[in-house]
Amino acid sequence: MWAEDWEKLTDRDKEEFMRVVNLLLSKTFILRDEYDPKTKSLLINKDFRFVERHHSLMEAYLGVAGWCLQNDSYRGVIAAYNRFGSNRYRLDKHTTYFLYTLRLIYEESREKVSLAKQCTTTVGDMVEKMFYLGLLDKKPPDVNLREGLNTLKRFNLIEKIEGDWTKADTRLVIYPSIEMLVSNEKISKLYEQLKEEGEKDDTADQDVID
Repeated sequence: MWAEDWEKLTDRDKEEFMRVVNLLLSKTFILRDEYDPKTKSLLINKDFRFVERHHSLMEAYLGVAGWCLQNDSYRGVIAAYNRFGSNRYRLDKHTTYFLYTLRLIYEESREKVSLAKQCTTTVGDMVEKMFYLGLLDKKPPDVNLREGLNTLKRFNLIEKIEGDWTKADTRLVIYPSIEMLVSNEKISKLYEQLKEEGEKDDTADQDVID
């Protein structure tokens, strides 16, 4: 029983356990390698290692509330999914465009670098690709860029290296978690949804993040 394993933890580990569980549920993904602005490189994330050490306990604990814990050691991503399909975050249209486009950029980058290397792009490259895909006919408003990219950052899908979200030369790291959220199978389906939504009003949104 998870309760017995819980009692074996030190008080310090119990505090860490509660903190990391809440972090995971709020962000959906915990990454093994995170971009550190001080060293300008990817560093090992201690929260990822904590979940690895206590994976069985955390899996049982979350399972009581209907959550599934997935540890993808190949990509270096730990994810939480609600098996009832609840607690889903709705992305607005522009944010879904950003997500889809960054996922394609990530896929193209994988052909050039291994998962051990960071995948980077710029806001300008992202917007240019959106034009190429026919998702836009003009640059997204600054407020949509800022809010949309901040949302993707909050869910540990991207990280800003430097600059402002609204500037074309602002560099981004795309994390491997984006591949878990938008699988290869879902790419075509999502594109069809985006094209359909493009024919409707801009208030339409997509259900994509647990």
